[in-house]
Amino acid sequence: MKYKDDKPLVHPDRKSKLVPMTVVFFVLCGFSFYLGGIFCSEKDRVDETDDVSRAVESVKDSSVAPLKLKSVAFPECSGDYQDYTPCTDPRRWRKYGMHRLTFMERHCPPIFERKVCLVPPPDGYKPPIRWPKSRDMCWYRNVPYEWINQQKSNQHWLRKEGDKFLFPGGGTMFPNGVGAYVDLMQDLIPEMRDGTIRTAIDTGCGVASWGGDLLDRGVLTVSLAPRDNHEAQVQFALERGIPAILGIISTQRLPFPSSSFDMAHCSRCLIPWTEFGGIYLLEVHRILRPGGFWVLSGPPVNYENRWRGWNTTVEDQRSDYEKLQNLLSAMCFTLYKQKEDIAVWQKASDNSCYDTQLSNPDAYPPKCDDSLEPDSAWYTPLRPCVVVPSPKVKKLALDAIPKWPERLHSTPERITNVQGGNSNSFKQDDSKWKVRVKHYKKLLPDLGTDKIRNVMDMNTAYGGFAAAVVSDPLWVMNVVSSYAENTLPVVYDRGLIGTYHDWCEAFSTYPRTYDLLLLDGLFTAESHRCDMKFVLLEMDRILRPAGYAIIRESSYFADAISTVAKAMRWNCRKEDTEYKTETEKILVCQKKLWYSSESS
Repeated sequence: MKYKDDKPLVHPDRKSKLVPMTVVFFVLCGFSFYLGGIFCSEKDRVDETDDVSRAVESVKDSSVAPLKLKSVAFPECSGDYQDYTPCTDPRRWRKYGMHRLTFMERHCPPIFERKVCLVPPPDGYKPPIRWPKSRDMCWYRNVPYEWINQQKSNQHWLRKEGDKFLFPGGGTMFPNGVGAYVDLMQDLIPEMRDGTIRTAIDTGCGVASWGGDLLDRGVLTVSLAPRDNHEAQVQFALERGIPAILGIISTQRLPFPSSSFDMAHCSRCLIPWTEFGGIYLLEVHRILRPGGFWVLSGPPVNYENRWRGWNTTVEDQRSDYEKLQNLLSAMCFTLYKQKEDIAVWQKASDNSCYDTQLSNPDAYPPKCDDSLEPDSAWYTPLRPCVVVPSPKVKKLALDAIPKWPERLHSTPERITNVQGGNSNSFKQDDSKWKVRVKHYKKLLPDLGTDKIRNVMDMNTAYGGFAAAVVSDPLWVMNVVSSYAENTLPVVYDRGLIGTYHDWCEAFSTYPRTYDLLLLDGLFTAESHRCDMKFVLLEMDRILRPAGYAIIRESSYFADAISTVAKAMRWNCRKEDTEYKTETEKILVCQKKLWYSSESS
């Protein structure tokens, strides 16, 4: 991965047991800046760690006294920040262009505009309804958006009854319900039934009924929709307990590696696929696994029978369909099957099509330059070219990787692209997390029950935690730092889901959307470049009231983190690791449910 200015990164060694002196220096400098952010203005510095810095040889040295902080406090944000999404804030949209909906992309505020306050829940907020009932209903006061109820009730997305929103499973293109819609899709794509297809992405997901239905069919879906003023689609999805993330295909790549998803879906999402040189469909091609399927329902599919309802002419729809088919053919997609309103295309399983079709220098879209990093996807501009899968990876195609659930514990071939990655390190990581999860469930008995549904591993390596809890009634968003070793392709090859992210910025989700946040050494790894105060405040923003955080850190940081957590109205207790070492400690924290002082 790279910085925004494309400078190369030096990746940290996650397996190192000792921290070099240079790393210690930067860690302490970063935490000094962090302390300054709490006690002083952003420009001030404190020198309370000067004595510590002279004595510390390693932040994990058991002889080092832990960092101590004085009591701190954070004010409440005002009530109009209850659905605050810092990097996709509609209050700041006017600063950005309308072209290709650029204003809906990530635009994080500068440090002097960041909110240093606690985001309140809506008036009358309740702990969410537990899974699996939550798939069909949620509390109205938790997502009190009357506009979407008024605008979408006729399409059966949702309806308000009493103090709840109900989700009947309807949609624009599936008036008979999402179950019947997916049944038809499975008839067209038998690979959805036998474990061949495991990961999917739904662009323009609505309230994620498609992704919710697929969970019972063994398909794990990332539902994607942009932040907007009214609909709060992603917030509804997460309130229901369905994986979702804020995002839009506009000018930047989506935060996923190449060849990740087994299937991509768009149901009347109104993305202009053939405009701007087909750049949006080229991005779908990049993140779709060789042999993967792209499913489209809505315009211009079935235009012969549907054009009258689309406020256009049959000639225009025929032209749009022909343009789409020509573009897909140029990108080495073939029409797999089509029935009624659903059309399915399949991406080429090998490179023979690219070798012949893109060898022509006049081919459009052209082949991407070999120097272009296919997995670079953090603030990376979209490019009008075809990303051709690497011929070095032999078992990348959908028909070459093991079927689910065998693929979960099969060593992915792409692990060899990770520094130090091999079959042994993969198996060791799996074994480590089996032991850890057993210990964590003793510390937090709610883990593994229906009290915890939406989980985030904030700095995963290979998705070992998610693999260890795969049988529990939860799902895990695996986050790989955009500044760390790129292990996210391994996560997807296992049949798990995740995203790139930089924890110096806010995550692409609404407030109160996760039940459990898991951290393993994140502060030690990132405090040299991020103000950890903002990381903790971001954790508070995205964590549900009564939700938990399991923070595994060096003993040096544990007490300081606990002090800040107390200021965020969390209750924390310090526990030993499974090996009872003094160099590492575990903080088990729970966020309190509180209401704004402005609440009625």
